[in-house]
Amino acid sequence: MRALSLAIFLFAFWLALSGHYTPFLLATGVIMAIACALLAARMHILDAEGHPVHLLSKGVLSYFLWLGWEIVKSAWSVTKIILNPRLPISPTMTRIKTSQKTSVGVTVFANSITLTPGTITVGVESAGSTSGSSSGGHDILTVHALQREGAQDLEGGAMDARVARFEDA
Repeated sequence: MRALSLAIFLFAFWLALSGHYTPFLLATGVIMAIACALLAARMHILDAEGHPVHLLSKGVLSYFLWLGWEIVKSAWSVTKIILNPRLPISPTMTRIKTSQKTSVGVTVFANSITLTPGTITVGVESAGSTSGSSSGGHDILTVHALQREGAQDLEGGAMDARVARFEDA
């Protein structure tokens, strides 16, 4: 089932990027998407981490809407900083403890921080299990923020809690 899901996703992605709808190109796209999915299955990389389709049914829409709004708010804040002649920045580095249970959850959290203007995840310190499949909720993210307030927002844990709910839902 995961291979079929991957083939459908790959074909839809190819179709969105291609923009060509001739029968030959559509057939080629279908064949290549199926071939890639079968190759991934044969290589044993078609698992919950490599293709986390199970997250689609777990409130993905509400999480990404929330994240989109956070990105817009942060972009507006960074724009105001840039346009201010005094450039009121207070760059800071902070360490954020994660509460996610899997490496996919930690990756979503780290990427969500980086997607938000004014903050970037610069490192992950893994203190979880040695298998790499589960972080055990003890990973530490090192984050650079353009302003101290951005770091304080992350330290407050709202984004961490949202990602944990998204991961557990």
